Amino acid sequence: MNTTSQTPPNIATAFMLGVLGVALFAGTLPFTRLAIVDFSPWFITFCRALIGAIPAVIWLIATGKKFRHPKNLEIFISGAILIFGFPGFMAIAMTTIPASHGGVVLGIAPLATAFISVLIAGERHSLWFWLLSIAGAAIVIAFSFIKSGTGIGGLSSGYLWMLAAAIAASTGYVMAGKLARSMSGTQVICRSLFLNLPLIAAGTFWLWQPEFAAPSTSGIIAMLYLGLFSMFIGFFAWNTALAMGGIGRIGQVQLLQIFMTLAISAVLLGEKIDILTIGAAVVVTAIVFLARRV
Repeated sequence: MNTTSQTPPNIATAFMLGVLGVALFAGTLPFTRLAIVDFSPWFITFCRALIGAIPAVIWLIATGKKFRHPKNLEIFISGAILIFGFPGFMAIAMTTIPASHGGVVLGIAPLATAFISVLIAGERHSLWFWLLSIAGAAIVIAFSFIKSGTGIGGLSSGYLWMLAAAIAASTGYVMAGKLARSMSGTQVICRSLFLNLPLIAAGTFWLWQPEFAAPSTSGIIAMLYLGLFSMFIGFFAWNTALAMGGIGRIGQVQLLQIFMTLAISAVLLGEKIDILTIGAAVVVTAIVFLARRV
């Protein structure tokens, strides 16, 4: 039997883990919108981080990692952006816009990440990349204006918060990416959660409201999902996939995230996905794909 065309087992496993990681991340927006029914946006932000920090600290202890590290300050800052900035802005956005629309806006994050990498990490990109980035940004902004229902005269706050979330996520990813050059991505997220734990715990306590004591079953499930899967397990699957299969190869799996978010939003929340949303998702995904090739 000819085995030369078969996919090596480690690559196949890497792709499966990559798809799993992206699928878990894709559920973040729909589950955040579900949690909004029972909790405030900022409480969700801090509480999900607290849930994720528990297994992160256990992992650091179990693997014998020292809590002191020469890059703790950088880890703390990058963690703060990803733990508080991105989820916080996203949660606020989910109070006013559908998760499917947020998924389209967040689809620009890979291009924003590359742009910010020029400022922070000193990377360089081709002219075609910049032209595609401008086109992608223009499509996302136009989509946001149209869905705001305000035409060119204004943009609803939900889409602005979602754009802020995309920028925060991109900034945090670049900073974490630089740190991952000297340690595993898993160690970066675990150390980030540990170092920010005092702020996480204090914020969760401060933002607690008596009405949060009796959440719905869906609210509890959503919060647990955000803490365990979006904040922790998703990173384990994704970072392991990148290490096994390579960033360039496995990174392409991220192109599926917009469509996974649309599907989860439709099934979990019953959101109607119109042709404009699907079209914008397809075009943004195509632009991200082409930008990675030039």
